[in-house]
Amino acid sequence: MPTEPPKANQTAIRQDQWHLKFLNTEKAHKISQGEGSIVAVLDTGVAPHPDLRGNLLTGIDTIPGGTGDGHSDHDSHGTGMAGLVAGHGQASRTGALGVAPKAKVLPILCSPSRGDGDPDALAEGIKFAIARSANIVSISSVGGSSPYLDRMITQALASNIIVVAAAGNYPEDTRVGYPATASGVIAVGGVDRNGNHASISVSGPEIDVVAPAVDIYSTSIDGKYRKGTGTSDATAIVAGAAALVRSKYPYLPAAEVVHRLTATAVDKGPPGRDDEYGYGVIDLVAALTADVPPLGFESVTAVPPSGMTSAAAQPAGGDDGRGAAARGWATLGVIVAAGCGFLVWRRRRRADDPPPRISR
Repeated sequence: MPTEPPKANQTAIRQDQWHLKFLNTEKAHKISQGEGSIVAVLDTGVAPHPDLRGNLLTGIDTIPGGTGDGHSDHDSHGTGMAGLVAGHGQASRTGALGVAPKAKVLPILCSPSRGDGDPDALAEGIKFAIARSANIVSISSVGGSSPYLDRMITQALASNIIVVAAAGNYPEDTRVGYPATASGVIAVGGVDRNGNHASISVSGPEIDVVAPAVDIYSTSIDGKYRKGTGTSDATAIVAGAAALVRSKYPYLPAAEVVHRLTATAVDKGPPGRDDEYGYGVIDLVAALTADVPPLGFESVTAVPPSGMTSAAAQPAGGDDGRGAAARGWATLGVIVAAGCGFLVWRRRRRADDPPPRISR
C-alpha cells in the first residue's frame, strides 16, 4: 500500500525520487521529454495535481455506472502512476517529476478504489484509448481475463499501440499475472535502490524488462504526494520510457520501440534473459541514442517471446493457484505497452550478441 511521505514538501519529494538519478533521467530529458506521446493510464482515475497541470486529457470512467471523465481518484494509485509517467514538477526543481514530463496522460478510471475491478471495464478502457489515439497503454493491475478483454488487447497491439503491464507483487501474486502474460504485452518486473531484484517483484519466463519499484515517490490526491512499492510503479516508469522513445522516433513502429527498450536494457543476473530481470534494467539514454539494428525477417517467429503464452491460449482468469478465474482486477502499479504485430517484435539481444552502438 502507498503511504504519504513524512516529508511531504515539494523540495523533499524531488530529492527523494531516487529513481530519476538511477535512470539518468536528466540526461535523457536533454534528448526527449515525451512530446507528442499519449499514455493511457488505466487505473483508479487521475486526480488533478499541480505537477500534472496541462498534461491531463479528458478521459472516461468505465466502471459500472461510471459517468465521469477519469479526473477523480479516491485512493491515489492512478494519480501516482500518472505522475511517474508525466509529472512535470514545479518551479525550482520541486514537486514530482515523471519520466516523460511533456507527454499527455489519458486518464481512464476502470478500477474501483476499493475491491476488485471488472475485466470488461478494463477492456472498455482499452477500447477508449484506441479511439482517442493513445500510443501507449499503461495497466497497473493483474487479474482474470474475459473474451472482450482478450480482444481489446489484441486490437490495441494491432493498432500500433505499446501495451505495458505489471508482472505482479509478492506475496499476493506468486507468478506473473495477466495481462503481462499475454503475447505482445511488455511484462515489467522491479528492482531496488541497488539495482537488484526487488523482493516484492514476482519472477517468471514472461518478464521482459525491469525498472525501479521500491520506495518510489510520486503524485497523490488532494495535491499531496505518495510513496509506493511494487511492480505498478516500475510499469509506469517503463510506460514513460516508451513515451520518450516514441517522441524521439515518431515514425518508428511500436514493435521497433519495444525492441529498443529491450535491446538496450542493462543485463543483470545470468548472461542474457532470465526470470528475475528479463532482458535487464531499462536504460533511458541508450534507448534514445543507441544504434540499434532494426528487426529483420530473420527475427520473425510464431513462438511468443520470453516464454509468453498467447492471450488466446490462457483460460479466462487462468488458474494461478489463487482462484483467479473468480478474482477481479487488483491494482498494483502495472503498465501495459502494446506493440504492433505478434510476429516480429520479440527479437531480443542475446548474451552473445554485441552490445548496441551508442551514437555520439
